[in-house]
Amino acid sequence: MSDQNANPNGTMPIQLNIQYTKDLSFEVPGAPEIFVSLKEQPRVDLALDVQARPVESGGNVYEVSLQIRADAKVGETPCFIAELAYCGVFTLNVPQEHLEPVLLVECPRLLFPFARNILADVTRDGGFPPVLLAPIDFVALWQSRRGPNAQQVGTA
Repeated sequence: MSDQNANPNGTMPIQLNIQYTKDLSFEVPGAPEIFVSLKEQPRVDLALDVQARPVESGGNVYEVSLQIRADAKVGETPCFIAELAYCGVFTLNVPQEHLEPVLLVECPRLLFPFARNILADVTRDGGFPPVLLAPIDFVALWQSRRGPNAQQVGTA
């Protein structure tokens, strides 16, 4: 029985070769005083970005980077700053016209649950309630980045 997800030549369209934490930073600028004075749940502002670049020139292997920044404050007092770059190396066997949506939608969708867990663990281990990210609509994120002057994949 053949695999319905395979290309006609028998290769998988998306293969995740490896995933890894490329960069992780966690700061508590006001420690230890912030832990004594913290009386309410901090407000957490999140920023998320997805980037993709070819690993080998002219090949079909790409690094996809899911970058998340969480800034927590109570009023104007900073509680913590967490930054995560979580990456995957993917081999893609898809038509050229599908390359961008696969790189910027499907690949980050595969990486997201792992990045979400890392961010929750690091904030909890840092002495704060865990930051639990809601599911991300990567299609909407990709579409918001597209426009009349959209850049080619690999230069984003």
